[in-house]
Amino acid sequence: MNDQADKNDQVDKTVGLLANENAVSFSPYPLTFPIRLSQSQLNRLAACPRKFQHTDLEQLAAPSEPDQQERQNQGTRFHLLMQQWLLGLPVESLVQEDPQLQTWFSAFMAVAPKILTLGGDRPAWGQSEHSRTLAFEGYLLTVVYDLLLANGQQAQILDWKTYPRPQNPRWLLQNWQTRLYPFVLAETSDYDPDRIAMIYWFFESSNEQTPEARRFSVAYDTMQHEQTRKDLTHLLSRLTGWLERYQQGEPFPQVPLASKECDRCSFAIRCDRVTFRDEKEQSQQPIDQENAFSLPNLADIQEVVL
Repeated sequence: MNDQADKNDQVDKTVGLLANENAVSFSPYPLTFPIRLSQSQLNRLAACPRKFQHTDLEQLAAPSEPDQQERQNQGTRFHLLMQQWLLGLPVESLVQEDPQLQTWFSAFMAVAPKILTLGGDRPAWGQSEHSRTLAFEGYLLTVVYDLLLANGQQAQILDWKTYPRPQNPRWLLQNWQTRLYPFVLAETSDYDPDRIAMIYWFFESSNEQTPEARRFSVAYDTMQHEQTRKDLTHLLSRLTGWLERYQQGEPFPQVPLASKECDRCSFAIRCDRVTFRDEKEQSQQPIDQENAFSLPNLADIQEVVL
C-alpha cells in the first residue's frame, strides 16, 4: 500500500529479513534462515520477484522524493501518537506542535467510541502494536496490528491509514495485509476465522476541508482462510525455488517487459528496463521532428569513480 510509513515497514527495518546466524555464504548476498516475511514483503514478492531480491535480500533502496518522505514521516508520527494515546500517556504536546496530527487525531476522537467498542456483552481487551509470528512453510510470517480488540466472542484487527479511503477497494481486498493479518491471528489463537474482522480506518478525507475518519471493514471466514493458506503455500513454494537458484548465482525472475510495475520502479535502470519504458512512452506521444533529440543509453555511459 501507499502508507509505507506504518509499522509494517518498521518491521522490515527493525526486525530485518534475517532471523539467525546460520548464514549461507555461497549466494551473491549471504542469506540466513529462517527468513522473516511481513505483509509488505509479500506484496513486493507477488508484484515483482526481482524487486524483492533488490529490496529485501540485497537491502538496496533508492532515496524517496521529499514529498513522499514527508508523508511517510507524518504517518509514522501519527502511529506513534495513537500508540501513546492508547497506552494512556499524554499526547497534548505532540498534537499542538503538528497541525496535521491535530487534524487526524480530531478525526479519530470524533469516532473513538465507535472504533473502540466490540459487540456483545462481554468486556473487550485491547493491545496497541500487537505483534505475532507464525512459522509457515519454512518461513516466519510476522504481523504487527495497530490495535487488536478482542473478547471471548470475536476479534477485530484495526489498522490506521493516513490517506483517503480508496474509491475502488478491490486492491485493498487483494493486498497481502488484508489477507495475512487475519490468517495469522486465526492460526495463532482460538478464534475461528468467521469470528475475526480486519478493519481499516482512513483518517484523511479526499476533501481536505472536511477531514473525517472513514471505515472499511473486511469480514473473514473459513473459505477465505483456506484460500489464503493455498495462495501463501504457492507463493512461498515459488520463493523457496527462487532462493535455491539465487544461492547458485541466478537472479530472481523479472516481470514481463510490458508490465506497468517497471514504469514506477526505482530499479528500472538496474533491471535494464529504462529503454523499453522510454520507447513505450514515445510511442504514445506525437513526435516533434524539429525539436526531437536522443539521449545516450544509460547502460553505455561509463561509471564515474568518485
